[in-house]
Amino acid sequence: MEAAISILTGIVVIEHLCFMYIEMFEWKRMGQMTFKSYPESFFNASKGLAANQGLYNGFLAVGLIWTFFITDVEWKQAIAVYFLSCIVLAGIYGAITISRKIFYIQGLPALVALIGWLLMN
Repeated sequence: MEAAISILTGIVVIEHLCFMYIEMFEWKRMGQMTFKSYPESFFNASKGLAANQGLYNGFLAVGLIWTFFITDVEWKQAIAVYFLSCIVLAGIYGAITISRKIFYIQGLPALVALIGWLLMN
């Protein structure tokens, strides 16, 4: 069970590192490929905002990476639950304000990992 939870957590980490990369370094190119309904001018105008958002996604990824190095099981679980909860909430908010697709891509993998961590006891 613990290995499966670690794999799920790792998938969420990889997702958020990818989000960080796109938002911070490839927003004009890959952002446009991802969000096709927005005009090209949007990506030029929002480059700084996307980079800031990317930084936050990086923080979430680093928080989850941290769990792989914590040896105390209770502390490890508490940190994982905190960061995964943040991601689930961000996915829900994104689904409400932008597109339901955001929940399925961002929130659902984090929710599955979160449930795993909560059931681990």
